[in-house]
Order: sequence, then C-alpha cells, then structure tokens
Amino acid sequence: MYDAGQAAEAGESAAAGMGAATGERITSAELAEEDLALDRSLRPKMLADYIGQQRVKDSLRILIEAAQQRGDAVDHILFSGPPGLGKTTLASVVANEMGAHIRTTSGPAIERTGDLAAILTNLEPGDVLFIDEIHRMNRMVEEVLYPALEDFALDIVVGKGPAARSIRLDLPPFTLIGATTRTGLLTGPLRDRFGASFRLDYYEPEELAHIVQRSASILDVSVDEEGALEIARRSRGTPRLANRLLKRVRDWAQVEGQGAIDEDTAAQALAFFEVDTLGLDAVDNRILDLLCNQFGGRPVGLTTLAAALSEDTDSLEDVYEPYLMQQGLLLRTPKGRQATAKAYEHLGQVPPQE
Repeated sequence: MYDAGQAAEAGESAAAGMGAATGERITSAELAEEDLALDRSLRPKMLADYIGQQRVKDSLRILIEAAQQRGDAVDHILFSGPPGLGKTTLASVVANEMGAHIRTTSGPAIERTGDLAAILTNLEPGDVLFIDEIHRMNRMVEEVLYPALEDFALDIVVGKGPAARSIRLDLPPFTLIGATTRTGLLTGPLRDRFGASFRLDYYEPEELAHIVQRSASILDVSVDEEGALEIARRSRGTPRLANRLLKRVRDWAQVEGQGAIDEDTAAQALAFFEVDTLGLDAVDNRILDLLCNQFGGRPVGLTTLAAALSEDTDSLEDVYEPYLMQQGLLLRTPKGRQATAKAYEHLGQVPPQE
C-alpha cells in the first residue's frame, strides 16, 4: 500500500513528467515555426536581392518607379513559366517595393463569385492581390473579375427573379498579379486585361550557384563555389529545386561528412539521394530505361508508358517529360515517345544502329 508521502512523491513525479512532455511539445512547435520562418527567409524581399531573370527585373523596376512617381497602383501583371522559377516570390517583391500589403489566394480556391467579392471588398488602396494558378479559375468568377480589373468596380446582383437588381460597388485601386504554368489555358479576355505579361525562363547554373550560396548563408551552412555549382548543375534550372537539394546535401554532410559542403561532398550526397549529373531522379531514369530497354527503342504511346510507370498521364506529360525533352533525351513523335541517342549514352548503352 502507498502511504501519503509515497502518493505525494508519485504525484510530483507524474507532474514533472507531464511538464517535461509539455516542454518537449512546446519546443517542437517552436522549432517547426522556426523552420517555416527560415524557409520564408530564403525568398528575396526586394528586387536588388532577386537573382536572375534580369530582363523581367528591369521591366518591373520601370513599372514600379513610374507608379510611385504618379502615386498610383502598379498595372496588373501576369507571370508565366514552369513551376519553381519564382513567380510567387516576384509577386511579394512587387508588393514590398510598393510598400503595399499582399493578399494571396489561388484560382481553384475561388469557387463562387461571393468568394471573389469578399476578397476584393476587403482590399485597401494600393494592395496587391496575388492569384496563383489563375488559369484554373471558374469561368463565372472570371467574368466578375473583368470590371474589377478595368474600372475598379464590382457588379453584384441582389435578389432573384423579377425583383433582382444590380448594384455596382466601387473598389480601391489595386494590383492583380496572376501566375500560371499553362498560359494557353487562359481565356483571351482575361489575358488581355493584364497590362504587363512576363515569362520566366530556366536559370543558368551560374545564377543558381549564386542562389545556393545566398541560401547557404541564411541557413548558416558552409559551402564553397565548387560545391554550390555542383548543386546548381543538378537543379534543373529551378531555384526551388536548388534550395531543396541544398537542404538535403546539408543533412548528408552533417551526418556522413564534416559539415562543410565542397564539390565532392555535394556529388556524394546527391548520388545518395539518386540525383545524377543531369539532375535526373529515379523516375526520370526509369522512364529512359523503359524506352531504351523494355520497349526496345520503339515509339511508345503516352498511356502505355504511364501504365508501365504506374503514373497518371498528366504527371508524365507535365512533370517529367518537359525536362527530358529540354535535355534532348526524349522525343515526342506522331507514333509516341521515343528515346534519343543521348538517352542511350546517358544510360551507358550503345544506341541501336537504326
């Protein structure tokens, strides 16, 4: 049996254990918040900090300075290009340069006209509204957006049937920044209402090396020029992927290496994570292996290739194929997908004579 002293001691021990567990949970939450803040800190805040896309930067600088001199909002802007090139970051940069607040949403998130009306009526003069994947916006919602972009007005229908009437609400001057990875899916009327349209291109390895070094300094990671360039060469010309690979190389160097990242450390770490010298991952090399070996170099239909990979056709067409085609490893022919001679060389095989 427990006496009173034992019971008190047990209660104190349990309380201490609960306190320790609570302390661990608080620490984990604080660490998660710190990691999130660190990820956000990798994104440049101003145009001077943004690396690459020089043509786009010069054009934006002129737009921003002209708007500031007039005391007006920047004209509506459309950013297009492959994922991970910095469209969202550039939207934040424009807002920061203008000293304005930014409201962020996405095309699929705006399901009803009432959702868009709520967002627009809460904007302040000069605010930036950023809509990611704007090509996926509902067409009915898109039509409500037209007068808001042209006249800074919102037409709302009140009531139903014969008693219905239209009310026009004035909106403060604002800047809409849209981002899309599929410019061809934008309707003509929406595309024409953007005053400026910019397409972001893939980065050169030297530009990505500068981004890696900047991110490494923020993450407090030691990386030399050769190590940064090795990571950049395998990043598919994409800053988002470069930062992701930098974190994985940092983890490998911390556990398996000496902590610092040089060219050899980066190469070993990326080989461990199955990222080869061209930046191809395991799925990319599996695609090439299927085309070269399993299908004997013959053209393969998209659905057949997707079934062999256990992937859906959209992922294959939008995620994997563009980079393989850009590197000259894959061809789209009328008969299907086909590997090139460079694909055989990459796999260390001899291309067929034919």
